[in-house]
Amino acid sequence: MTDSRDPAANSDNDDFDTDAPDTGGKSGESKVETRAVTADEADMRLDRWFKRHFPDVNHSYLQKLLRTGQVRVDGKRAETSSRLAAGQSVRIPPLAAWAAPVRGPNPAAGKPKAMSDKQIAELQALVLFRDADVIAINKPAGLAVQGGTGTTKHLDAMLDALRFDGKERPKLVHRLDKDTSGVLLLARNTFAASKLTEMFRGSAVRKIYWAATVGVPKPYQGKIDLALAKEGGPQGERVAENKEEGKRAVTVYSVQENAGKQAAFVAMWPLTGRTHQLRVHMAAVGTPILGDGKYAGQGAFLPGAEVTKKLHLHARRLVLPHPRGGKTIDVTAPLPDHMQATWKYLGFSPNLRDDPFEDFE
Repeated sequence: MTDSRDPAANSDNDDFDTDAPDTGGKSGESKVETRAVTADEADMRLDRWFKRHFPDVNHSYLQKLLRTGQVRVDGKRAETSSRLAAGQSVRIPPLAAWAAPVRGPNPAAGKPKAMSDKQIAELQALVLFRDADVIAINKPAGLAVQGGTGTTKHLDAMLDALRFDGKERPKLVHRLDKDTSGVLLLARNTFAASKLTEMFRGSAVRKIYWAATVGVPKPYQGKIDLALAKEGGPQGERVAENKEEGKRAVTVYSVQENAGKQAAFVAMWPLTGRTHQLRVHMAAVGTPILGDGKYAGQGAFLPGAEVTKKLHLHARRLVLPHPRGGKTIDVTAPLPDHMQATWKYLGFSPNLRDDPFEDFE
């Protein structure tokens, strides 16, 4: 469900100025930033984490920042090989201009760099829920959450457009695959980021996904318990079953409707949060998610059917405690256009109850 491609450094140039000016903020304001480690980044090496967030930072630059104590984890010195835990805070000092991430100018400028008023309005129109601590958006299919090799347009670079009246730039606390649509949660402050990240690491968050599958899973309701591990390959990083070295991954599913034996409308509840978990699990039981050529090749498509070849996986609903307690956040995202069209073509209902797992123990 998440996408964990990590860009690699290409430069060994050590000529830089650690106090390089940052023209993106008001004169005299702090340029130090703190980011929370998300649940899907747990156990990631610090250098890989840094590359995910700051693709242009090379290894030697990061080493110098660590050696001089400018990059810290939970306030303590760290090394490039340090393993991170979900919820930890990474201190990021002012970076040289060439190494800074793509981001907008200071909030007073009114809009992030390279975004038009129309683009800002379109992004803000995706908001499903907002309060002082949390923003939930309906992420469109095709929009990457974070940057990487060859990815220049991504949500992380647009977050200033979702600042609204907040003092801090919104922070990512979990992720969705680029081609997966649906509910994505953002923290509006460091306190909420820490609390939400801890929730996503544990079992406090109830995540309901909707998908169309090629074929109909049998039985109609069941649990898939299949250990998964990342592996490299000529077409990039993939995830595969690995009983010896993989991490346990568990998915509960329920067939809501079916179009004969051709396809099914399936609701899924991942009890764990492994990379590409739902996609790999559905392919493993012989009913891949419609449009998922990465894990099923041509078997992920319906010959002769008038449906798009886009991935049919949608984060339909998130239910979790509010980070400050006292109430529950319950957000539902409508199906994207391409899935609505497929639902209509196959005769599925887009209005079935959102949580078919209420009685699951």
